[in-house]
Amino acid sequence: MSLEKLPIYTQHSRNWRENRYVYPVISRRSRGLSIGVNLNPDKVCNFDCIYCCVDRKVPPAVRTIDMAVLEQELDHMLRLSQTGEVFAHPPLDQTPPPLRVLRDIAFSGDGEPTSAQEFPDACRLAVRLLDSRGLRDVKIVTITNATLLHRPAVREAMAFLDRYNGEIWAKLDAGTERYYRLVERTSIPLQRVLDNILAAGRIRPIVIQSLFMRVHGAGPDAAEIDAYVGRLRELLAGGCQIRLVQVYTIARETAEAYVAPLADGRLDAIAAKVRAAGLAVETFYGPG
Repeated sequence: MSLEKLPIYTQHSRNWRENRYVYPVISRRSRGLSIGVNLNPDKVCNFDCIYCCVDRKVPPAVRTIDMAVLEQELDHMLRLSQTGEVFAHPPLDQTPPPLRVLRDIAFSGDGEPTSAQEFPDACRLAVRLLDSRGLRDVKIVTITNATLLHRPAVREAMAFLDRYNGEIWAKLDAGTERYYRLVERTSIPLQRVLDNILAAGRIRPIVIQSLFMRVHGAGPDAAEIDAYVGRLRELLAGGCQIRLVQVYTIARETAEAYVAPLADGRLDAIAAKVRAAGLAVETFYGPG
């Protein structure tokens, strides 16, 4: 069975049973089970990406973080993953055997996880629970738009996770300010993202996550892709340790109806240019 375009990859609901914050997904980029931790149940984010799959038209059911509840949910999910019971619940019962393995705890969800004041405590909680269950080899991934990595509390949390199999997956979807504004719809300048990625990557190897799509039927033009690859080259030249670049497209319903997946061949062409810059690349395609 091909694991490239499984229907299970399109099902990333943050709502799982009665949980408030913790949810399981089969992640194509993690290549297995990822336990998501949503530190933004209020759906507040400093980006408003046109490809986001969060439905912000529906009011949030929960607006605050109860750390005791978060601990209970995360520990329970870790237990279910260890016993395999999690795969008895739809839609995870559709998971092929090669993907039935716990890959990571991921701080992701309905907004930018590093914006939550509870983020440092949540990092310590994840480490403690993994240690208590003998799961120290499981990664702790922070999926971030990189806008807040300069904050002292966030820097300290990242330094803490560096000692416990932590990894930063930093978003970089554009090479020019114009395209960045089109996609991310934020007042935060692209340069802050680039500066924060560079600073973080000088300290530890990081992953760059880059999503490309068709907007009103058209993908990014050649000049935009060249500018994007140029940004990667600049980061490398500045001392950023980029372990991997994930070149991918959308796989789920998006915030805007005018957004659609980029064709496989276009993604391959982008990946080839990134590879030519001397970087390791993984490509993830749209739904079949």
